[in-house]
Amino acid sequence: MAKAAPKIVLSSARDIPLDLIDLSQSNVRRVKAGVSIEALADDIARRGLLQSLNVRPTLNDEGQETGRFHLPAGGRRFRALELLVKRKRLAKNAPVPCIVKDANDPISAEEDSLAENTHREQLHPLDQFRSMKRLVDQGDDIEAIAATFMTTPAVVRQRLKLASVSPALHEIYAEDGMTLDQLMAFSVSEDHARQEQVWELLAHSWNKESSFIRSRLTENTVRASDKRVLFVGIDAYAEAGGCVLRDLFEADDGGWLQDAALLDTLVAAKLQADAERIGGEGWKWVTAAVDLPYGHLNSLREIDSDPAALTDAESARAEALTAEGNAIEANYEDVEELPEDVAARIEAIDEELAGLIERPRTYDPREIGIAGAFVSLDTDGSLFVERGWVRAEDEPQVAEPGDDEAEGDQSVDPIGPQQPAARSTVVTVGGVAVDEPDDDDEQIIKPLPDRLVSELTAHRTLALQDAFAASPSTAFAAVLHAMVLSSFYHGRTESCVGISVTRTSFANQAPGMKDSSSARSIAARHEAWEKRLPDSDKDLWDALMLLDGVDQAALFAHCAAFGVNALWEATSRYDGRVSAHGVERRLAHSHVLARAVGLDMVAAGWKPTVENYLGRVAKPRILIAVAEARDDHTAGLIDHLKKGDMAREAERLLADADWLPEPLRTPAIEDAFDPAAVDQDEAADADAEALPAFLGGDDDQPADEDDLSEGYAIAAE
Repeated sequence: MAKAAPKIVLSSARDIPLDLIDLSQSNVRRVKAGVSIEALADDIARRGLLQSLNVRPTLNDEGQETGRFHLPAGGRRFRALELLVKRKRLAKNAPVPCIVKDANDPISAEEDSLAENTHREQLHPLDQFRSMKRLVDQGDDIEAIAATFMTTPAVVRQRLKLASVSPALHEIYAEDGMTLDQLMAFSVSEDHARQEQVWELLAHSWNKESSFIRSRLTENTVRASDKRVLFVGIDAYAEAGGCVLRDLFEADDGGWLQDAALLDTLVAAKLQADAERIGGEGWKWVTAAVDLPYGHLNSLREIDSDPAALTDAESARAEALTAEGNAIEANYEDVEELPEDVAARIEAIDEELAGLIERPRTYDPREIGIAGAFVSLDTDGSLFVERGWVRAEDEPQVAEPGDDEAEGDQSVDPIGPQQPAARSTVVTVGGVAVDEPDDDDEQIIKPLPDRLVSELTAHRTLALQDAFAASPSTAFAAVLHAMVLSSFYHGRTESCVGISVTRTSFANQAPGMKDSSSARSIAARHEAWEKRLPDSDKDLWDALMLLDGVDQAALFAHCAAFGVNALWEATSRYDGRVSAHGVERRLAHSHVLARAVGLDMVAAGWKPTVENYLGRVAKPRILIAVAEARDDHTAGLIDHLKKGDMAREAERLLADADWLPEPLRTPAIEDAFDPAAVDQDEAADADAEALPAFLGGDDDQPADEDDLSEGYAIAAE
């Protein structure tokens, strides 16, 4: 029968005066860097010695005990006690609790020292989080806890935030089921049920990153950097009782606002007040919204305005700033890099000058009464006001010639003879009202009868059309003139050419369409042309004649673009006024144009998101999208998810896949031409970049038939 292992006998413990203990050379801790004696001394002074020292009797040369003891393990505690003696906080012979091992113990002192520093476990982070929370619950102050445990209040707050995560997730973390980064991500929300839902979602997702967790937990909140928050101010939101989620572990750009409804209420109230203030300027109407739809100024006319004049003081200030800026530039003309203070001063001068130069606009009070203003929010949360726009129904009514046609006109009318006038009438000619004299006064030259004027001008119109067709360059300029009038001078129709751009309106707009790269590009190009074109439409023709062929072509393309309509419409809404066949033909031609210009919706910035596509279609279509962009296996990984989670996971999977839904695709067509003609096609494409030669000809010389044929061929392409 095997013998049982002998029972171990623990070394005895006793109190030994501090002045009888010496630090042993057997202590393995020799490197002093990073070892804090002062902090440990402060902690011992506060709470006493929590851990005994490990000592052995000191022997003399004959192997006899000397009454002193050497310390192989616990050197940092010993040094802290010595420091307390120097501070006169501890008696030099104060009894110290010690574990006394035999001087001839078979385990060496070096091994004891190494074991004490090796066989120690740091407190599990979860235990640390919970213990700090218990201290706070007991009434301890966060700053006091930070000072006691030699850390910062911010770190303590982080630990407390981690302690507030769902207990179910704590248990998973305790069993190494999740990382500390993941646990930190869960702390952005205080909703334990939602935390657990997101953790369940992670079990079926490829993406287990902390950023994914944060995005899921904050998807129904509003970022503090949102322009609505910048507009009302996060302090006003907090004062109204709103809660702000903060991420204590990563830069959160101000956090997330939980109560979106409260935020919208505050925004609406402040926007309403600003709109009423602007309406007090005398405008007929004011329209206010956080985001105005793209093209909201289409079909409206902008009234003329002038910048407010500078006061004498403002003029003097502008001159002084300009002189100061010029002097600084002259002094540092040869310096490659300006000193920081000088650069800051130049920037301050530029900003102040900009404020003086960008003057508020002044309007004719008579026009203010028929015009209105739009109020919205800019991307930085500032108020964006567009003043001075007239709606078509508010335009002043101008009488047309012939409205009060003279009843005394004795000209023969094929319909029937006119009745003689019983009295003098008011006739409007060219918008000017005049009194027609009695027929009895034959010495006064009367205006021509309206019908006669109409007949004569009909002859002239026919002749002008014929001459117009014989001068393609003039025809191009006239069409360009009409298109620019309708695109830049709203309500102005001083062109005899019955051509205008019918702007395509977007009844249904996707979120963010106004801020898309395409919308910004069109707006920037339109603004650049507005600066080049004259203020008065009466000067437009002369201005267009001064442009070279390239600029004319660019302006022509810009105006024509507003009329491009590639919209699908539900034809049932129009009671037969729009046919399905017509919409089909329109879309087919849009594909022709898209291929001609090389349209790329991915390059234009469109990506599938929950908001613009995935959250608005059924689950089968989401799976089809993922399968097309990735593969069937990837689609199968998310087919078990609920609709919302499936859409969000699909958004991540499609982020860089360059996938487009069918309405955004341009169908490819097979090349029907002979391969030998490729070189000719490339040459034709290169020629198409320049303005057609026939448009630059001499207007005084009629074009011959060959030139016209070439020009029409290009137009047909």
